[in-house]
Amino acid sequence: MSTPSHSPLRCTLAWAIAVLALIAGAGPAFAQDASLEEIKAALDKYQDPYVAVHDLYLSTVGCIVYPEGGAEGQMQYPPGGMGVHFLNVSLIDNELDPLRPEVLIYERARDGTLHLAAAEWFVPLEASPTAPELFGRKLDGPMEGHQPLMPAGFHHWDLHAWLWKDNPAGMFVPTNPDVTCPGEEYTVHEHAPKIVGPGS
Repeated sequence: MSTPSHSPLRCTLAWAIAVLALIAGAGPAFAQDASLEEIKAALDKYQDPYVAVHDLYLSTVGCIVYPEGGAEGQMQYPPGGMGVHFLNVSLIDNELDPLRPEVLIYERARDGTLHLAAAEWFVPLEASPTAPELFGRKLDGPMEGHQPLMPAGFHHWDLHAWLWKDNPAGMFVPTNPDVTCPGEEYTVHEHAPKIVGPGS
């Protein structure tokens, strides 16, 4: 494994800023659901990662894989990949909009190109002590932040939807066994995050 000695793009600072902005805001407000077909159509433009960057989805650089499944006390992730996350810090607030996911997930090909694979909705535990819902299902969590690209103390709920990349494990399963991170540079081998209590 090759994990850079520095935190990619200083993500810890970005997450901290998001938390402070959230604490200063109002309570949770969750938007109405849209269909998966509508969401995919609305987000198709982000198959070009430059368009994503233009709209403030910024790469966290690391390509994430989970070689092992979640153990006791951890989120029960099956072994698989999560790819490269593009985070829009401005969307991490007290709202959950199905047409504006907080995170876009790209699969990195062997030639280095990025292919849009999934969307992720992300709600800090500070915003909602109970699980928010989308698509008739509760978000996963609450859990610690995904280290090393996120502080462990950033407790949250999240939900992945593999809209562009088929996931044999299921549409809403966080990891995808068919997603890999070719090469070792900027590949991050993570352990499944710990489950936390609503009052954590």
